[in-house]
Amino acid sequence: MNAMANGIPWLTIITILPVAGAVIALFSGKHARAVAQVTGVLAFVLSLAIWLHVPGDGSIGLVELKAWVPSLGIQYHLGVDGLGALMVVLSALVTLMSIDAAHRVHHEPGLFFALVLLLEAGLFGSFTALNFFHWFLFWELSLIPAFFLIKLWGGPKRGPAATQFFVYTMAGSVALLLAFLAVFLSTGSMEFGDLAAMAANGSLAQQVTAHLGSGIIGGHVMMWLAIGVLAGFAVKVPMAPFHTWLPAAYAEAPSPVTMLLTGAMSKMGVYGLLRIALPLFGEQIAEIRTPLLVLAVITVVMGAWAAAAQKDLKRVLAYSSVNHLGYCLLGIFAIAVPGGANVAVGTSQAAALNGVILQMFNHGLTAAALFWFIAMIQFRSGGLRGIDDFGGLRKPAPVFAGLMGIALFSSLGLPGLNGFVGEFLIFRGVFPLSWVAATFSVLGLLVTAAVILTVIQKVFAGPVPERWATFPDLHGGERLGMAPVIGLMFLVGVVPQLIVGHVNPTVQYLLAHWRF
Repeated sequence: MNAMANGIPWLTIITILPVAGAVIALFSGKHARAVAQVTGVLAFVLSLAIWLHVPGDGSIGLVELKAWVPSLGIQYHLGVDGLGALMVVLSALVTLMSIDAAHRVHHEPGLFFALVLLLEAGLFGSFTALNFFHWFLFWELSLIPAFFLIKLWGGPKRGPAATQFFVYTMAGSVALLLAFLAVFLSTGSMEFGDLAAMAANGSLAQQVTAHLGSGIIGGHVMMWLAIGVLAGFAVKVPMAPFHTWLPAAYAEAPSPVTMLLTGAMSKMGVYGLLRIALPLFGEQIAEIRTPLLVLAVITVVMGAWAAAAQKDLKRVLAYSSVNHLGYCLLGIFAIAVPGGANVAVGTSQAAALNGVILQMFNHGLTAAALFWFIAMIQFRSGGLRGIDDFGGLRKPAPVFAGLMGIALFSSLGLPGLNGFVGEFLIFRGVFPLSWVAATFSVLGLLVTAAVILTVIQKVFAGPVPERWATFPDLHGGERLGMAPVIGLMFLVGVVPQLIVGHVNPTVQYLLAHWRF
């Protein structure tokens, strides 16, 4: 679909909607959550409408293009393909889950829900912008509400965790900004589409090298710029060794905020790799493919082993998130095969890239649900969340144990649930492209299985301690809120074509226009 559907700027509307909701929520006092819920539902419905209007050929649709600051190459340029639209849907869904999980926020609820909605607006802006200036604006704006949500409503060590989160991500943003300034000074453009076309025909490297290629770095300027861009996104994903901010931020943030951090914000880094890094610096990424694959494997395996060593349930899931996003990195770097591709390589690349995009959605859904369950556990136990603090909860709370067990098995990658499909496609694509990396990464799958089964055994199985004999099961409202989430896990697991059918044309379009 070209231009705006029926002349209506849907992408602008869905980005402004949470901002308007935030302003109303800020002055709504105890009714702020209701305002946020209404806003979240409207945004989710709009996101589904956008998803259904993605062009069938995989190109960018729902385009909005206005001159902004033409002399600086800045345009108000919005649009989505299957990748961007899926991330918009995920952001709307996770935000709605987060708002539902935050019904026990009593300290300044107006400010809390206003910041949540501003964060949602930052996510929408990041996933729809096609001009670097516009995109970077929302990339940075999403950081501010996240910082204050951790700082003001987090746990006992929220101050250092929020500061570490802010400093790490800001350092990554500086690397991104410097790299793009160099590209802009060389080309005069900030348009993702124009720069990707230049990269595909080789003129981007020629212009950048001609403009900046003299001096110490010589003809390697494109490689240095690629490393800067990769560093910026590596912090956000995060990729080892840039991951150290994540466990503290996830553990200290209130669970509804952790849901947003892991369910949606971490996907901004993976999205950036697919929307910016590979289209513009595909050749450079292909040159350093082996060390990048090594880092991806380390992220996968280290994340799983670190999760196994934790005693705090939130830190277990935090490191598990590192592990699961490591599979996305593995797929992304594996498809950067230098020197062109034959049919077999192209098929493997398509499988891996479909798997990466599906994994982004599935991990966001499952991880957000698991942190929601932990919020429920903490409320029922007076704040406890140690893996050894419980036992036998399946007996007093069978519905709770059953639904959380489904989410845990989804995280494990059990066939029939959503977590399996993305990982299967990634490994299906990566094995022919880099069998060594894929083989070592299987260790991550095995350790993750052990971690998840240990959590199930220690929290839900065994004898019931006397103090938990009356542990409350899920009440009606909690069951109603969780039912569609669990249902979606089964639906995507059984009928993945609901997502892959929309995403695959975009995958084919992207692979046809990337140059490695």
